Amino acid sequence: MARVKLLELNEVTGKEKEAYEELAGRNAVTNMKKALLQDYATYDAFMGWYTSWDRLVEVVGEKAATIYAHSVSTTNGCLLCSLFFISDLKALGLDPNKLEFDEKEELLVQLGQQIVKDPTAVSDELIDSLKKFFNDKELVVIVGFGAQMIATNNFNSVLKIDLDNRLLPIQGEFKPATWRENIQ
Repeated sequence: MARVKLLELNEVTGKEKEAYEELAGRNAVTNMKKALLQDYATYDAFMGWYTSWDRLVEVVGEKAATIYAHSVSTTNGCLLCSLFFISDLKALGLDPNKLEFDEKEELLVQLGQQIVKDPTAVSDELIDSLKKFFNDKELVVIVGFGAQMIATNNFNSVLKIDLDNRLLPIQGEFKPATWRENIQ
């Protein structure tokens, strides 16, 4: 159960209500957004994720973007975000348990894992390999999105945001990350 109230439309006023109504009009009210709407400034900051996502898709393509976001979320152990991207991978016709990567996708997976595990230890070799595919501006897009994904993961995990109904049927497909088990 979420650690904060997930607001309904009749519980919000002002900018929060305007945002909620806009989301409802697009059938885009999620449990995370219901929590974020406790505070409009926080909601507004997190909604920048969508701008970053759109730019990431322009740079790497939808499949690679989804694989990258999935890598960040599963490495970070975020149940909610991981399931969203498992669902998105399936919508792309991919089996999340049998993913095969091209070289660019493999590098993005490695980056996603490394920036979660230890962002100060992302290797020069990995960055140099990524530069075979991406220029500096594009690397800023990729790393910037990864950082936003981590923030989203952390928000959902710390506040234990409830799974959205559409994710309930696949909740058993989440395999929690185990790399933190021996960290003291």
